[in-house]
Amino acid sequence: MSRSLTVTYLVGPRSGSLGLAAFALGSALILYRMAKIRATVPEPWDPETTDPPLLRSHSEIKTYKDNGSGITFSGIRVFYRRHPKADELPKDPAPLPLLVFIHGLGGSVAQFHPLLTSLSNSASCLAIDLPGCGRSKYEQTSWDAYSTENLTSLTETIIKDYVEDGQGVVLIAHSMGTAIAADIGNMKSTHRLHPPLNVMGIIAICPLSGPTPEPAVRAFRRLLWIPEFIFNLWRAWDRRGGPESASVKRFVGPQGDLESRQLQNRFNSQSRTPVFRRMAWGLLPVYIDGKPTGGLFGRTSWADLEVPVFLVGGENDTVTPPQEVGKIEEMLKVAAASLESFEDKRHATITNQASISDASAIGDAAAPVNPSTAPRDHMPQSIEEISQEDFERSKALLTSGEDPMEDPTTPRDHLDPGSLSDIPPQPIHPKKVVKTAFLPAGHALLYMPATVRILAGLVSDFMNDHITTRFSLGWQLQYLSREGKWDVKNLAKWKSVQPVSEPIGGIFRALKTLREVDEEHCPKVFAAKWGNEIKDIIDISHADPVYDPKSFGDSIKYHKFPTVSKIPPTDAEVAGFINLVDKVREDQKQRSSSEPNWSEDYVVGVHCHYGFNRTGYFVVCYLIERCGYGVQKAIETFAEARPNGIRHSHFLDRLFVRYSDFKEERG
Repeated sequence: MSRSLTVTYLVGPRSGSLGLAAFALGSALILYRMAKIRATVPEPWDPETTDPPLLRSHSEIKTYKDNGSGITFSGIRVFYRRHPKADELPKDPAPLPLLVFIHGLGGSVAQFHPLLTSLSNSASCLAIDLPGCGRSKYEQTSWDAYSTENLTSLTETIIKDYVEDGQGVVLIAHSMGTAIAADIGNMKSTHRLHPPLNVMGIIAICPLSGPTPEPAVRAFRRLLWIPEFIFNLWRAWDRRGGPESASVKRFVGPQGDLESRQLQNRFNSQSRTPVFRRMAWGLLPVYIDGKPTGGLFGRTSWADLEVPVFLVGGENDTVTPPQEVGKIEEMLKVAAASLESFEDKRHATITNQASISDASAIGDAAAPVNPSTAPRDHMPQSIEEISQEDFERSKALLTSGEDPMEDPTTPRDHLDPGSLSDIPPQPIHPKKVVKTAFLPAGHALLYMPATVRILAGLVSDFMNDHITTRFSLGWQLQYLSREGKWDVKNLAKWKSVQPVSEPIGGIFRALKTLREVDEEHCPKVFAAKWGNEIKDIIDISHADPVYDPKSFGDSIKYHKFPTVSKIPPTDAEVAGFINLVDKVREDQKQRSSSEPNWSEDYVVGVHCHYGFNRTGYFVVCYLIERCGYGVQKAIETFAEARPNGIRHSHFLDRLFVRYSDFKEERG
């Protein structure tokens, strides 16, 4: 993560004997005070022992000779998880693009772990600990090796080692890593290796717009000239207090919960001073006649991009302020407008010189890119503040490191004809588009529990909308499903599922679908056991039920509300479900006063096939919109009553995106 914009407070410009004396005195005082508090400062966490299982299981330590500089880097940690069903997905005109994750100054692959937990089930993923960062070894000590240009070249060299024949890449980067991503994605860059990678999109999280201004460069260079042991003291002083330190709070922001602060404290402790100093030095340009050369790539890297770009800023980010997003957006829009003007003039010239039919054909082929930044209806431009309770509770779902992909069980015969069964297009070069979003967080938004689910959902939406719909995990699961719901394997799975959940919010019980031929979970037995409590059943499965609703008798009413499996319900479906439940509950109130044998705890039963993902999604939505639950509280309430709750990560991501503007617990 980039710290280049925040280190000036450590030491100001100094010159002459007075400045040196003051500096020496300050250093001596710090040495004394640090000796007293050394025992209270925790030892840095070992990156290897703290590596999450998902990362540890799919990582290698490798040696690379950079194709650009010729410098050899040994001990580079590379995480690569190939899509588990890559060989079964369509490869025409190319395989599903590779997602490449690039961290910033002082960062590591581990910071992307929560995001990888969501995205690694829908695409092959590659992430690199840059030299000396995270689990990569600090063995190459040359300062020149850590210039932004050489780190960019090394990153591209490693990507080429993993990209498959014809495969494009989508770059997902944070802070300083966004400058590397922009340069790799820029077809006009002089730094690119040949043949260049086919970059199909860039997601820039907390991006940097350009080179550091000349006055700041002078101050930073003075700071970086300080002897290393003194620099270490300054950093230790800044980190005093651990999770409560100024260093941690600067990155996490004012709303950082304890888990986020502990993570940030770990990442700060793992950042090696020699590596930090070399990378920070490499970011700084040399100014000649007021013009920057070298260092952090700037305006041209962004302005010349011709790919879909998604810019995500933190509203409370003081490291790379949210204004950086606006600057980059303006660069991209101005460049797009210039291209559009050029194409309009070119088209007009062709029209005047050629036949109408020929001109139309050429004009269509040379149509300008669309620079629109209007968001989708469900993708907010600016995401409002999340409730403090949601912020504090959003934990367990992001730390297991397990692969949340559930075994597909929906047969392809059941896909909607002409839509889901069709293979979506995958353009080789997607059209340029610029989108922005702002999250209520600081620089650490990509691994904070309260924001990472929202971020994952927004990133998935952007890739599905503007690169290829083949990224959709729902579509993939449906495309890959070949087994029938009731073959031997899935029948055994269905039998192992708890038939009826505990009460949920005093309103629902979640069920697995009933079977007419089952001896234990058929309508007649169910009505006898549950008929005085579960008075209505809402069947949200897509297919016709494999039981006769009439077998419930008069004690239970049956309602059909069909939805498609594997795909989160649409906004219209959620509204329809909530409206249906409202009517059912009102009807239950009237019936309870006139019909005998009603329990005071009467509820509504809801089922899909197993009663986890779609059922959980609808129930959680109702708890939020009608009962005042926060997002995480509603998800946990469902999971407590129906272990292990909603299983598909893309369902959870969608819930956090959908309700990201709910500010506080209500009711």
